[in-house]
Amino acid sequence: MDLTQLTPYQTRSFVPDGADLTDQATVLELYGQLEKKEIGSAQELEQWLLQRSELDAALSQAGSILYIRMTCQTDDPARAAAYAQFVQTIPPAVEPINDRLNRKYLEARKLFPLNPHRYEVYDRAARTSIELFVEKNVPLQTKVALLSQEYQTVIGGMTVNFEGSEQTLPQMGKYLLETDRSLRERAWKATAERRLKDRDKLEELFDKMFELRNEIGSNAGFSCFTDYQFKAYQRFDYTPADCKKYHQTVEKLVVPLNGKILSKRKEQMKLTSLRPWDTAVDPLGQKPLAPFKEAGDLVRGTGAIFNKLDPDFAGQFQEMEKLGLLDLASRKGKAPGGYQNTLCEARKPFIFMNAVGIDDDVRTLLHESGHAFHALACAHDPILDYRHGPMEFCEVASMAMELLGGEHIGEFYDNADVRRSNREHLEGIIHVLAWVANIDAFQHWLYEHPQHSRNERRAAWNELYDRFGGKFIDYSGLDEVKNYLWHRQLHIFELPFYYIEYGIAQLGALQVWRNARRMGTAKALADYKRGLSLGGSRPVKELYQAAGISFDFSDDIIKPLIETATQEWEMLS
Repeated sequence: MDLTQLTPYQTRSFVPDGADLTDQATVLELYGQLEKKEIGSAQELEQWLLQRSELDAALSQAGSILYIRMTCQTDDPARAAAYAQFVQTIPPAVEPINDRLNRKYLEARKLFPLNPHRYEVYDRAARTSIELFVEKNVPLQTKVALLSQEYQTVIGGMTVNFEGSEQTLPQMGKYLLETDRSLRERAWKATAERRLKDRDKLEELFDKMFELRNEIGSNAGFSCFTDYQFKAYQRFDYTPADCKKYHQTVEKLVVPLNGKILSKRKEQMKLTSLRPWDTAVDPLGQKPLAPFKEAGDLVRGTGAIFNKLDPDFAGQFQEMEKLGLLDLASRKGKAPGGYQNTLCEARKPFIFMNAVGIDDDVRTLLHESGHAFHALACAHDPILDYRHGPMEFCEVASMAMELLGGEHIGEFYDNADVRRSNREHLEGIIHVLAWVANIDAFQHWLYEHPQHSRNERRAAWNELYDRFGGKFIDYSGLDEVKNYLWHRQLHIFELPFYYIEYGIAQLGALQVWRNARRMGTAKALADYKRGLSLGGSRPVKELYQAAGISFDFSDDIIKPLIETATQEWEMLS
């Protein structure tokens, strides 16, 4: 579908129909109207806020459409150029005026008080934005955005000639599920060698991003980029020290379970050492789980899961398919990974992924659908900023959907494969909890050592990789590959420090899952949906509370969850 033809959620009252929001002059003229507008009462202030939200949403959607088009076909020069043009001309022009609008809003708030409970989070965000805005950072942030696009292009262009055909890296992943160990090894090495061809290019890209980010933090008055980025992410409920506590707790409670899982795998496979191409295949030599052949089958099966889980979700998913808001199959030139992007004016979600017919694809679609349901649950809020939650809760929406949807994974499998799929998913959760700690600890090290060399970076990566579970896998003769495993994690390049959310949220999702086991799915789902409906209108701890879970990643929360997960894993094994 042509995304520009989506119907707005409500009729525009401020932005003219047909306004070209990729044109800098048009955009600035509209924001200029908001800046000049007189505000003489509380009612006029709220009306002004709604007009600002309308413009922000329309502009956001214009940028989202360009981003979606670019990631769907990274080798299309016209799409790449259109997105680059937007990034270079619109955000840099709008950021300074947004700073003035935030100041205008807070000054008006002093004169015309609004409901403090309703606007608590909005006020806090506006104050933080003012504190962080530095005009000379605008061109630096544009440079970072363009480097991120370059990273997408490099990764999206990686293909391997294997088994007689050119294949994308996501497509190569299916060979790691094959029972033929020689085939797995050749596929893994072919993929690794392809990545290594671009290692110098990726190292150079990261160095440029790293230097720019440190300069941005320094310009804003921070001695360390870590502190700047935590503030930019509006992490008011936890600190870098809390993240390090998460690392320590995971090392103590999760890494040993991960080691137990890998040890059992090695024993079942009758291996003297577990190599990196041995970690995804079924340890008992069963053929790879093959839940579907075509993307249409994935859509039908996932729709059936939602039919069993919740009628609202089923209807919403069906509408997304009908509107052409799903781009699921992997193909050459498509950017890596998966995401959900909300088209803010239509208030509709778009799901992007690289499905190749493996079990993980089902979980990925459940995951991104959780994000989509979250966007739809809070679409009613007239304030754009409240139509998306803090990242620590957004990922609860997606990860809990993986677990809740997994209860009906039988839409794709028979009973034996249902157990196998759920076991593998649970093992993946344990791995992810440790991997998140690994990636987050590495990012903390990077920005705490702003003058580090590439050799020091490699050494730090290897030390942390072994600390959080890499020691259980034999990389003999593969040192160069191991040195650059972090290149696969796009968050390090594009979204610095945006990864700990997955660990925190996975703990929240496990609580939702445990609630469903203890109190019944209906009660757990009702709480979950209540949390989603709040969007970002309340602080993160209150969102967790509304969903019937706790925002806590200490031993007190992690230990019982890991105990429950261990019992479940042993039962499924």
